[in-house]
Amino acid sequence: MSQTLYFSVLLIALCSLSECIQRRYHHINMMKHGTAAMLHCTKNYRDLATVNNMNDMNQLMKSVNNSLTSLVWIGLSRLSGYKWKWSLGDPVKYTNWFNGDSNGSGQCAYMRDGSWYHQDCNMNKRFICYNDNLILIKMNLSWSEALRYCRENHVDLVSVDSEEIQFMVTKVIHQSSTDAVWMGLHYYCQMNLWIWIRGEVVCYQNWAPGNETKLMNCNTEHRAGAVQSRGDNRWISLPPSHKLNFICIKKE
Repeated sequence: MSQTLYFSVLLIALCSLSECIQRRYHHINMMKHGTAAMLHCTKNYRDLATVNNMNDMNQLMKSVNNSLTSLVWIGLSRLSGYKWKWSLGDPVKYTNWFNGDSNGSGQCAYMRDGSWYHQDCNMNKRFICYNDNLILIKMNLSWSEALRYCRENHVDLVSVDSEEIQFMVTKVIHQSSTDAVWMGLHYYCQMNLWIWIRGEVVCYQNWAPGNETKLMNCNTEHRAGAVQSRGDNRWISLPPSHKLNFICIKKE
């Protein structure tokens, strides 16, 4: 196997393992119909639970203590026909319908025994809210200073390793006082590639044109990754000495 092919296979394997918990679920032990549950979540948290992958599903189950008897509303509702959407408009990329059945007359989704079902929204059930585990820090720091601040006061600089995390980031950066905000991405010269500060390779990418460039001289040139806080929120490459706002992953 050539070195290039070996690295490609390794990259795919590493990408498949790259998961980060940046969403927090809260099991609300109150009985409410679907609309009232959503209003409670948007007032006190972010919204009813959104589930984008198996990692989210595992966290969702933990929020109900892995109980197989809990019936809880999640934030999935029917638009028209058989098309479903999450409360905040996130794309539906992962589902866990019982027997794969998303059809029927129910307009709101709930979870039972770890599987999803649908029912009329006027039924009373307990429910699950969520918060994004991201926080915008409106301090102007260099990339290494921002990294140190996040690790000392929260968890880490954010790793935008999926479309879902990118969507979450766009929700918090609109209040930034700088044109871009630091994320946990830097150029690793020894491997000649961009890498997240937790060590994962960059699988999902959202670069602005011309920014994902390899450095010509790593001895004199360094780069870190930032997200534009204006426009379409694409990624840009900047010298790490620039002073920017930044996004941390909050402590649980």
